[in-house]
Amino acid sequence: MHQQFVRRFQGLGRAWDLVNEQGGEGPLDTRAQRLAKLAIAIGAMREGAVHSAVRKARDASVSLAEMEQLVALAASTIGFPSSVAVWSWIREAAAPKRR
Repeated sequence: MHQQFVRRFQGLGRAWDLVNEQGGEGPLDTRAQRLAKLAIAIGAMREGAVHSAVRKARDASVSLAEMEQLVALAASTIGFPSSVAVWSWIREAAAPKRR
């Protein structure tokens, strides 16, 4: 779906690439960037963004335990019900795909 969207709205795709490129510049390594992006998605309660961030974090060798620690860190800010929700999203996205 993402690729179809970018083909349809090429200017938005280029702008998005520039945003991501700029965000990658700085002292944070890839793992730290992926943890930060996941934390932001958790705080914003964006299920799709959490799923995407989990997949990208796994690709950057972030462990499930590290991702789950973010839930515990966020709990006092987002509340218990939201913490349960984002924990379930992380578990869903990190689970091996069944065929």
